Amino acid sequence: MKLDILAFGAHPDDVELGCGAVLAKEVARGKKVGIIDLTRGELGTRGTAETRDEESQDAARILGVAMRTNMEFADGFFINDKEHQIELIKMIRKYKPEIVICNAIEDRHIDHGKGSSLVSDACFLSGLLKIDTKCEDYDGYQDPWRPKAVYHYIQWKNLEPDVVVDVTGYLDTKMEAVLAYKTQFYDPKSNEPETPISSKNFTDSVTYRARDLGRLIGVEHAEGFTVERYPAVNSLFDLK
Repeated sequence: MKLDILAFGAHPDDVELGCGAVLAKEVARGKKVGIIDLTRGELGTRGTAETRDEESQDAARILGVAMRTNMEFADGFFINDKEHQIELIKMIRKYKPEIVICNAIEDRHIDHGKGSSLVSDACFLSGLLKIDTKCEDYDGYQDPWRPKAVYHYIQWKNLEPDVVVDVTGYLDTKMEAVLAYKTQFYDPKSNEPETPISSKNFTDSVTYRARDLGRLIGVEHAEGFTVERYPAVNSLFDLK
């Protein structure tokens, strides 16, 4: 299966929070979208790896993505090294995405920045001819593949976006996917310990950020992304 967009998250729910509305919009436009979670979020204070597995699949159905899988790297302890890069190269070559979206380049959680650099480096290395990889369900060696663009969504920190996407009409789908993670977010009836993302203020902030970015570009809702190399257009008239 060739994908148009492949979104990566260090933990289940990262993708939903960071770019869920963009994914829902592109699915509605007929694009093939997939999600790869690097870890099962097993070190999370609330819930378990098993509940997050279930929640991530519920969220995938809400977004309408074509596939979702988990690399089962060690939550909190995975690193950006050859072993991890090779595993991601296999996935990038398998799905041949035109666009990759991944974690924030820097953030409060240490896995976010690590995940960001790991995915970005794997995207570059995936295009090198002399790196040989074989995938379990692939007959023979994989061909090199490098995505056309890598975008980093914004997470805890209010980073300044380089690209802002109008997602008006898709915020409700994003929030439904986010709240599919019932163990992680605000629930006044929960007896689980409080975390930085379990407050109502945090859930409200996700909506507020979308409204604020929308305000800045003259639409109702938007999501922002940073890039490591300049995005290019053919004409100034391609920009709003």
